[in-house]
Amino acid sequence: MAMPGTARHPMGHDDDTPVFVISVAAQLAGMHAQTLRQYDRLGLVSPSRTQGGGRRYSGRDVSLLREIQRLSQDGVSLAGIQRILDLENQVIALQSRVDELRAELSATQAALAGARPGERVFAAGPRGEVVAVRPGQRPQRTFASQALVVWRPHRLD
Repeated sequence: MAMPGTARHPMGHDDDTPVFVISVAAQLAGMHAQTLRQYDRLGLVSPSRTQGGGRRYSGRDVSLLREIQRLSQDGVSLAGIQRILDLENQVIALQSRVDELRAELSATQAALAGARPGERVFAAGPRGEVVAVRPGQRPQRTFASQALVVWRPHRLD
């Protein structure tokens, strides 16, 4: 099954499926096969390997090769290209983490929806972490703990 944002090809594989031998990938990217080998050695592109050690490129790899070629033709050095790719990967990882945190925040806000202002109820979650729960409810448990903590902040007025 394709991941969200990945294209499905008529032959049933997605952009991450390693299907192209080096000569076909080079032709699709408009490069010489030796250039692909160099980019692999430098870590710019990391194709999958067969059991015999042959390189297999995916549609995503070919797209990346085209982007590398475009950047190179624009005058960016290979070291600069590597830095750009590293930063793009960091951005993707950070966006994924932001999505995780947003989901966690939504779940916490939903759990606190029934609490009175200034009153929050916390309990030990399934893995021992502290989780917010609605008053009168308990978190899902996978262990036999009966622990429940109620926190009521004291006003210093």
